[in-house]
Amino acid sequence: MKNKIKTITIAVLTFFAVGMLASCYAPSPLYGTWADNIGNKITFTSDGSFNATVTINGTKEQSMGTYLVLKNILTFTRESGTTTSTEWDIRGNILYLNWVDSSGSTKQIQLFKISN
Repeated sequence: MKNKIKTITIAVLTFFAVGMLASCYAPSPLYGTWADNIGNKITFTSDGSFNATVTINGTKEQSMGTYLVLKNILTFTRESGTTTSTEWDIRGNILYLNWVDSSGSTKQIQLFKISN
């Protein structure tokens, strides 16, 4: 009888502990679509993939792949296999980051959140 009560107590405590940990999850503020008024656009999804259209030096480039966030560093891995890392910041509803295209050119962009 004591073993049964002990087993039930451990099961209940485990259930509550898992519930507490799961309720602390906060989604990334990056999820959604970000765009500006000159055609630059990046969509971040909760599965870790991204789709981007960015114009640098008059050349429009579309990129797809995965992204990883570690504090204020955003690492993009394109389907081509190239990887770039940049700092990012969100102030209000504006995402600030330096975009590096496949040729290595960099452009500072400011995108507004247009959808979740």
